[in-house]
Amino acid sequence: MKDNWKISTIVVGVLVGALTGAGAAMLLIKKSESSNSTPKVSANQGIQVGLGVLGLLRMISGFGGE
Repeated sequence: MKDNWKISTIVVGVLVGALTGAGAAMLLIKKSESSNSTPKVSANQGIQVGLGVLGLLRMISGFGGE
């Protein structure tokens, strides 16, 4: 029973991540539909998103510290 908080934390993280990803995909689709083109993500944009995610993960990992 002591490890129940770990499972709850993982489940909440998975749900938040899935909903965030689905929302981002819907925004990308909506933008592509409004411009009548297929979505294109450049290498530069991919790197920016990756670094942003890494920064977010670093910030989240610091929440538990003192």
